[in-house]
Amino acid sequence: MTNDRMLVYVSFYAALIAALGLFPLFNIPFLGGVPITAQTLGVMLAGVMLGPVRGAVAVVLFLFLVAIGAPLLAGGRGGLGIFAGPSAGFLIGWPVGAFIAGGLMRQMKERSVIVSAGVSAAIGGIGVVYLFGIPGLMLLADLSFGQAAFGSLVYIPGDLIKVALTAVIAQSVARGLPSALVSRV
Repeated sequence: MTNDRMLVYVSFYAALIAALGLFPLFNIPFLGGVPITAQTLGVMLAGVMLGPVRGAVAVVLFLFLVAIGAPLLAGGRGGLGIFAGPSAGFLIGWPVGAFIAGGLMRQMKERSVIVSAGVSAAIGGIGVVYLFGIPGLMLLADLSFGQAAFGSLVYIPGDLIKVALTAVIAQSVARGLPSALVSRV
């Protein structure tokens, strides 16, 4: 695959994460204002579709644009201050989650796309992201581990829907344009 094509794919997934920020956000007041957004769907898709390195690079590109002030996070948020707020741990976990999802997807090449995409998205997009998000929430919102972990449970149903969507999208792409499932090439 050419470098030009990879640049397009990486840019596309960074743009997809930004576009998913256009969906209305829903703030959880008791969690210091950490919002529920559609953007983690883009993070899951980046890892599952592009593989570990390219998926993580797409997310890092997106976060770089946010850091320099582009209002790309849900609700039109952007700037360095975002990385000092209660959702900072989740944001920092996004590229790691995409990397792990992509790595798992690559490791499960022999399994069906829908199953491997679902497992990869769940572990990378939920498990890994929460490994960063909960401690960040504890630190930046001054919550105990129990409060942060219990409060984060409200995100699980929506995240499971995003996992299912990631699996279905990956399966559809694999059937229609298998070369776009770069994690399997």
